[in-house]
Amino acid sequence: MNKDVIIACDFSSKEETLAFLDRFEDCKPFVKIGMELFYAAGPDIVREIKKRGHKIFLDLKLHDIPNTVKNAMRVLSSLDVDMCNVHAGGTIDMMREALEGLKRPDGTRPLLIAVTQLTSTSEERMQKDLLISAGIAETIVHYAKNTREAGLDGVVCSPLEAAMVKEACGKDFMTITPGIRFKDAAKDDQVRIMDPAGAREIGSDFIVVGRPITAAEDPVAAYKRCVKEFLGE
Repeated sequence: MNKDVIIACDFSSKEETLAFLDRFEDCKPFVKIGMELFYAAGPDIVREIKKRGHKIFLDLKLHDIPNTVKNAMRVLSSLDVDMCNVHAGGTIDMMREALEGLKRPDGTRPLLIAVTQLTSTSEERMQKDLLISAGIAETIVHYAKNTREAGLDGVVCSPLEAAMVKEACGKDFMTITPGIRFKDAAKDDQVRIMDPAGAREIGSDFIVVGRPITAAEDPVAAYKRCVKEFLGE
């Protein structure tokens, strides 16, 4: 799958989401459906957006015992999404079972990636709140190596760690990076951030962009700006 910009459709209703996507008359952006929208609108919102021609990253961050995650992934795979994820902290065994659950009868499956550490987590919070004594970069690279060992396609990490993940896991191991902000935009609640051009330079394969696009006065123009800066077009 080629590099791309993924819009985080973090809306609270089906109506709000579809009204937002209706504004994109001349393109079909890759979209992320997260917990807020999925829990509000259910699987039907995935089917509706897929029917409209969009690629979908279903961002539910599964983290449970291996068998539960495997069975859940079997259900999600039937929705025909293009990408989904788990928490790398769920262990290698859990990630392997998730991968097994995603396989469809015809042998195909969505891309499966793992979350390393959330971009709202600083090293201080990680060490104080989670009692992880290693540095955040070391922890993320270790989680990425576990993800690769489990056979997954890549990880979610901040742009600040994407280059080191590539170095540790290989250039074909995908990095999906949220925490993207334009240079002239507010940081909001993100801690480890970068602008689209910077993410391109350090080798991110996909960037996930929410409020800089969805809260923009002209979301279509903001999306096109993001694509131009990230893809260099």
